[in-house]
Amino acid sequence: MTIDAPIDAAPPHAPVASPIASLLTAPILPTLLRLAIPNMIAMVGSTLVAIAETSYIGRLGTIPLAAIALVFPFAMLTQMMSAGAMGGGVSSAISRALGAGNRDRAATLAVHAAIIGLCGGLFFTVMMLAFGRAFFTLLGGRERVLEEACGYSQMLFSGAVAIWLVNTLASVIRGTGDMRLPSMILIGTSVIQIALGGTLGLGLFGVTQFGMPGVAAGQLIAFSCAAIFFLWYLLSGRSRLQLEFRAFHFERAMFLDILKVGAVACLSPLQTVLTILTFTKILATFGTEMLAGYGIGSRLEFLLIPITFAFGIASVPMVGMAIGAGQIKRARRVAWTAAAASGLTVGLIGLIIALDPALWTSLFTNDPGVTSAAHSYFHWAGPAFVFFGMGVSLYFSSQGAARVGGPVLASTARLLIVAIGGIGLMMAQAPAWTLFALVGGAMVVFGLSTAASVAFARWGK
Repeated sequence: MTIDAPIDAAPPHAPVASPIASLLTAPILPTLLRLAIPNMIAMVGSTLVAIAETSYIGRLGTIPLAAIALVFPFAMLTQMMSAGAMGGGVSSAISRALGAGNRDRAATLAVHAAIIGLCGGLFFTVMMLAFGRAFFTLLGGRERVLEEACGYSQMLFSGAVAIWLVNTLASVIRGTGDMRLPSMILIGTSVIQIALGGTLGLGLFGVTQFGMPGVAAGQLIAFSCAAIFFLWYLLSGRSRLQLEFRAFHFERAMFLDILKVGAVACLSPLQTVLTILTFTKILATFGTEMLAGYGIGSRLEFLLIPITFAFGIASVPMVGMAIGAGQIKRARRVAWTAAAASGLTVGLIGLIIALDPALWTSLFTNDPGVTSAAHSYFHWAGPAFVFFGMGVSLYFSSQGAARVGGPVLASTARLLIVAIGGIGLMMAQAPAWTLFALVGGAMVVFGLSTAASVAFARWGK
C-alpha cells in the first residue's frame, strides 16, 4: 500500500528542455544504468585513492598507520556528509525545480547550495582545528601517534572548504542529470591526489619528504583544483544550469528547500560512523584475531558502497524531476528499480562470498585465526548484503522525493541494534559469531525498514 498525492498531470510551468526532459520520459532501467556507471567509475577512483594512501602511509611506518586510523572516521564523515547527504539534498532540490519547469528557481537554488557548501567546509575546518586533538585523544591516540594524527588532520581539514565545494557543486551538476562530467573531474582529482600525495608524503623525485602532512596536502591541492574548475564551469554557461551571483539575493525558502533534505540526511552518515566505531570498540574485547577478521570483512562492505552509491545517486535527479513534474508513479518506479538493481548486484556478491569466503580472505591473510573470524563474518553478514544495497539506494531515492525522515530512522534502528545488542552480547560473554549475526540482522532491519518507509510515505505535494 502506498500513499501518494493524486497528481500525475503536466505541471503549470513551461516544459523543460532536452536532455533534462528525457529523464521524465526515457525507459527507467537503461537510463539508470547510463547515469550509474560514471558514478561507479568515480567511486572506484576514490577507493583506489584510499588504497594508495594506505600504501604510502604504511611505508612511513606503523605509527603513521595507527594515526590515520584515528583520522579516517572524520575524513569519511566530511566526504559522506558533503557528497551523499547534503549533496543529495542539493540534487533533489534542483531536480525537483527543473522537473517543474522552473529553471530560474533551480539556478537560484544552485547559488544557495554553493553557500551551504562553503559554510559546511568552514564548520569542519573550525571543528577539527579546534577540537581534533581532543577527538583523537578520546579515541586512544597517545604520544607520537597523536602527533602524527594531528599533523595529517590539520593539513587536511584546513582545506575542508574545497572538499565541500567540490562535492556540492558536483551535486548541482548531477541534479541536472549530468553524471558524466562530475565523474570525470572526480576521477582526475583522484589521479592528482595519488600522484601528489605520494610525491609529497614519501619525498619522491627529489622532493622534500613531508610525511603525513604531505599525503594530506595531495588531497588538499587536488580538491582545490577541482573546486576551481567546477566554479568556472558553472559560471561560464557551459553547464545545463548557470550560477548567477550578480542577481543573487538571500531567500530563506531556498535554503530550507535544500536543508529539509540535506540536514536531516546528514544524520545518516553520522550514524554510520558511530555504528562502525561502536562495533569496532566492542569487537576489540574479543581479541586481535577477531578484530582483524572483521576488518577484512568490512573492507569488502566498503568496496561495495560504490555500487549502492552509484545506483542511489543516479536515482536522485530521476525521482526529483518526476516529483517536480507531478509524475509520482514514475518516481516510485525509479526508486524501486534502483533498489532492485543495487540490492541484486550487491546481494549476489555477498552470497558468493558467504558460500566461499576464501575468494576474498585469501587475498589478505593466511593466518588461521584471522581467516576463521573473517569466514564467520561472511557466513552471517554476507547474505544480508542484499538488504544493505536496497536500503542505501532507497535512502538516496527518498532524497529525490524530499522524504528522507524514514530512511534516517531506519539507520538509527541499525545503530541501536548494533550498539545495544553488541553490549548485551559482550556482557553475556557470547561467542564472537553472535556479533557477526547481529551485524547481518541489523542490515536486514535497515533494508526492510527503509523499504517500508518508502512504501508508506506520501510523495508529492
